[in-house]
Amino acid sequence: MGRSHALAYHNNPGFEIVGLVNRSTPQLEPELQGYTIHPDFTAALAELKPDLCSINTYSDSHADYAVAAFEAGCDVFVEKPLATTVADAERVVAAAKKAGRKLVIGYILRHHPSWMKLIEEARKLGPPYVFRMNLNQQSSGPTWATHKSLMRTTSPIVDCGVHYVDVMCQITDAKAVEVRGMGLRMSEEIAADMYNYGHLQVLFEDGSVGWYEAGWGPMISETAFFVKDVMSPKGAVSIVMDPNAKSDDIDTHTKTSVIRLHTAETGPDGKFIRPDQDMTMEGEPGHQALCDLEQAFMLRAIREDLDLDRHMADAVASLRICLAADESVRTGQPVRL
Repeated sequence: MGRSHALAYHNNPGFEIVGLVNRSTPQLEPELQGYTIHPDFTAALAELKPDLCSINTYSDSHADYAVAAFEAGCDVFVEKPLATTVADAERVVAAAKKAGRKLVIGYILRHHPSWMKLIEEARKLGPPYVFRMNLNQQSSGPTWATHKSLMRTTSPIVDCGVHYVDVMCQITDAKAVEVRGMGLRMSEEIAADMYNYGHLQVLFEDGSVGWYEAGWGPMISETAFFVKDVMSPKGAVSIVMDPNAKSDDIDTHTKTSVIRLHTAETGPDGKFIRPDQDMTMEGEPGHQALCDLEQAFMLRAIREDLDLDRHMADAVASLRICLAADESVRTGQPVRL
């Protein structure tokens, strides 16, 4: 994500990169090879005095880096999840407000026209909703190595779940009242207290219910690995995935292919009044183009002084739900919010 966002800044005339920070010296794309790689975040922040700090590290360092950047007078972009605890997430939001600076969290689907369309069509159906969502990834080699690194601090249902729980919350607008979770460690290559398969269930105050499933690793099945489906009494709206898509292809995580709208209304004969409507999402932005859109939004938030209170509150809310699911996995008990 750091590479992708750096490319977005490099290619947007509204930004000027003053430095990149990485503990080692990576092999970068040609466009980025002219920038100095600084090995220490704190030293680089003091030396370079940037206007904007973009944080794309593993989750456990997000909060401390973001707070330090706000205290240095920066606006901040930070990848999701905002932090690894609700208290840390709230600490970051408080630091942004105290500094009077902008905080944008990397909820990439909020900038995707097809996902925006899915949310719009689902809201037209009206509550109560059933949300069925997953993103399993059959990973090996470098991708599995990345997943193992992520799982040193964050489980799959938290790392990926915040995206899709955020979609649920945008559709229903109701508060989550209870969360349940279950998980299983299916690899000796991860810590004894971590799990690489997880499933959460969330109950909302308007009666809506939803589940999200995420699994990472070489043992994960590619059968029904991508389910994005919303039902209500009036019908359903679903993403129909390309049957040839692969679960560890990063573009698969955002591309929608086709949005299918089903209406439950029937006529006097009990048969459906209208056929399902397929909306083909041609010309969708790929992963890099979505990162470009995210950083264009970051720029607009600063220049136009956008009110990001709801944006920040939503990021904390989705994290709270996913961390409650993680707690439920570990305790075996439901969590009331």
